[in-house]
Amino acid sequence: MGRGEAIISGISELAPVMDAGGRRTLDFLAEAAALAVKDAGLGKDDIDGLLVTPPSEDTYILWPSQVAEYLQLTPVFMNMVELGGASAVAAGARAKLTVEAGICRHCLCLSGGVWDAQGFNTRANKTAVMSQAEIDYELPYGPMGFNSGYALIARRHMHQYGTTPEQLAKIAVDQRINALANPQALFNTQPLTIQAVLDSKVIVDPLHLLEIVRPCSGAAAVVVSRSDRGHDWPHHPVDILGFGEAYTHNSISYAPQLSQSPVKMAAQRAFQMTGRTPGDIDLVSLYDCYTITVLITLEDAGFCPKGAGGRFVADTDLTYKGDLPCNTHGGQLSCGQASFAGGMSHVIEVVRQLRGEAGPRQVRKNRLALVNGNGGVMSTQSCLILERK
Repeated sequence: MGRGEAIISGISELAPVMDAGGRRTLDFLAEAAALAVKDAGLGKDDIDGLLVTPPSEDTYILWPSQVAEYLQLTPVFMNMVELGGASAVAAGARAKLTVEAGICRHCLCLSGGVWDAQGFNTRANKTAVMSQAEIDYELPYGPMGFNSGYALIARRHMHQYGTTPEQLAKIAVDQRINALANPQALFNTQPLTIQAVLDSKVIVDPLHLLEIVRPCSGAAAVVVSRSDRGHDWPHHPVDILGFGEAYTHNSISYAPQLSQSPVKMAAQRAFQMTGRTPGDIDLVSLYDCYTITVLITLEDAGFCPKGAGGRFVADTDLTYKGDLPCNTHGGQLSCGQASFAGGMSHVIEVVRQLRGEAGPRQVRKNRLALVNGNGGVMSTQSCLILERK
């Protein structure tokens, strides 16, 4: 098989739901897969590569094989990508490498799952996703899962750089404006104000309820294909220009520092691979499990100096109408975090924008975008740079 550039040829995203209605992860994945393959103008038999993120409630054992069997696919290459919230973006990077190496022609990247929001922060569920270091050295002090780690990061940034609660709240407010224009978002009926965010319950100081992602259920899929000259794709192809990944720690106890993340290295590698700079980027879609995640990612990816993130988000319109459109679907904070599909939603939204298919929230400039995935507590990072072909 000859080589060719990797493009995103098909996408799909199911609307996030709080109640899965008895459906399992495989049910969600099957629906998303069928829609993405159709969106690419392909048939099931055209799919010869399969990358999946882990399930939420099923066994991990032979998970790619379980998915392939359920979907009745016979890929020549398949794997599971497990980098936490960075998994979906990382799957896009791996699909690019696989397609451009000529291993497969059309690689289906699937993310999704069923999450019980009520049980998400129980001790048993927290322990299930903790490393041994976290169990030994953090759990005895009663941390609230990921909330505690990101609260530490937020407090450190406030102490070190003077970042204010109002500045962090502004991120949630701008993303809610975006969600109001997204019919698929979980929270798309009620606008937010900075005061409303600050008045919401403090979950782990200094983070408020409306600064923390809401777990839900759903699925999303991307088809990465080899770009053949003369092929008539149903939609405007989107190039995967380049990517970058970086890792510094798993447990926050081992983080080299709290106010700077491996986003810095991941983004630098993506920009170096593509010859682009932050100034070239028209829109960003950044993993947003917490407001502080967005702020630190903007700094470390080079959109503002380190420590200036608070002032930057306060002075910059991050809505789809603004200077630097960010998370134009509402982000996970207002659209929902459907398990690992929460990370994939950022890829999907950028492709919609670059295609010019975002409807009322369509951005004015839509040539080049940066997508970020964040795993753990600002630990594992993956970045993609996508371009309208």
